[in-house]
Parts: sequence; structure tokens; C-alpha cells
Amino acid sequence: MAIQTPDGSCDACPAHHSGNLIRLGVNMANWDFVVALAGNPNTGKSTVFNALTGLRQHTGNWPGKTVVRAEGGFAFGGHRYKLVDLPGTYSLLTTSLDEEVARDFILFGRPDVTVVVVDAARLERNLNLVLQVLEITDRAVVCLNLMDEAKRQGLHVDERRLARDLGVPVVPAAARRGEGMSELTRVLSDVATGRTVCRPQRIQNEPPALRMAIGKLTAQLEEAFPNVPNSRWVALRLLEGDARIMEAVCTGELGDLNRTREEEVMA
Repeated sequence: MAIQTPDGSCDACPAHHSGNLIRLGVNMANWDFVVALAGNPNTGKSTVFNALTGLRQHTGNWPGKTVVRAEGGFAFGGHRYKLVDLPGTYSLLTTSLDEEVARDFILFGRPDVTVVVVDAARLERNLNLVLQVLEITDRAVVCLNLMDEAKRQGLHVDERRLARDLGVPVVPAAARRGEGMSELTRVLSDVATGRTVCRPQRIQNEPPALRMAIGKLTAQLEEAFPNVPNSRWVALRLLEGDARIMEAVCTGELGDLNRTREEEVMA
């Protein structure tokens, strides 16, 4: 079911997986889109969350976990957006509980857009997480936060060049001053509703033997789960022995990720 916009046009259907979001403890009743907020610790992610949601937020734990989750929301362009603040992590390789929670939400919840908050003054350190997120989802926006601090250090970040290199929108911001938050809201809305289509650049510089193994396993995954959105990333995780991804393959949960919203409703 497409969502009708105020001007009478129809946006693309939301991408999120309602069933998995419920299992992850996120209730989408009365919300149109879900936005995941990811980032390294100390990037100002909580400040961005507060700037976007104001007082419309609450906290709790992830189901079966001791990890705290914050949720909030905002309205924009006639739509209601639920914002889920993921644990601050340096990677999504599930070497810790925080990383597992963040990775599983992006992969299995399939948010309509994932905003990755990075520190403009320490961009190189933060790009590792950005690239890992882009391996999982096409729907992403980079919030280039702490631009004021970068300027104080005499650093210049070319956000347009960075956006071209990454293949996703990049929004410069200084959240503690409220700068860039209106633009971030507009851009993430464009991605969530499908008005902006991201084409992330994914690094493929593996050794020949690994590249061959990835190619063979990717083909097998696509045969078993047609049109699964991130088969190459899944192949990489399987080759690394990721137990959670193995479980998703064995149970068929992986194939369920590609179901349309109409198929979800009919199931």
C-alpha cells in the first residue's frame, strides 16, 4: 500500500519489515517510516537524536538484552517518522552485544533509512562503520556532525565529493547548535520515501581466492533467496562464520527479508 502525499502523488512503499520490527520490540502503529540512527561513540549521535525528536522520546531495553534503546519521533511532509537510536559502535562485526543489536536492527528490521552520524574532525576513523552499513543497506544518509569543531581545527571536509565517493547523501551539521538539522530531516525523508535513490559504492578489493569464494556463494544465495537485497554481504558474513547469519539462512529468515509490504500483510 503506497502512502499518499499532500500534493496527491504517491511515494514508494516503506521498506521496513514490520514483522521483524515487532520482534525487535519496535511498534510501528501510527508511524509511516522507521529511521535507524547509527554512529561511533562520541560523534554527537545523542545530540542529533534529541535535535530531531525533541521531547517526543522514551527509553527501554532491547528484547532479551540489557542494552538500552531510545526511541523518538517527528512529523515531516505529512508523514510520521519513528527514530530508533542504535547503540554507539565502531563496527557491525558482532564482536559485542552492542554491535549485534545494531547490526540485527539494520539487517532484519530493514529501516526505511539509516542515518550514520560521523565526526567531521575524525572522519577517517568513522568511515569504517559507514562502509559496513552501506554493505547491508542501500538506504542511508551520512550526517557529517561536529563541523564547527572541524573548522576550529582548520579542517575542511568536501561533503559533495564525499557524497559522490560514497554514493549516498551527506549532510554537514553542528547538532549542538541546531545547524543542519532541517536539511538532515529533509534529506532522510527523501531517502525514506524513495524520492532519492542511493547507489552506495562498495569496496571490492578482496584477494582473488576470496573473491572467487564470495562470487560462488553469492550465486548460491541468490538462487536460494531470489533478489535478497544484500547477498554479497551475507556471503562475506557466512565465510567469516557469523552464527546469526547462518541461522537466518538455515531457518529461511533471510528470504523473508525481501518480502514486499503487501506480502507481509497477506502472510
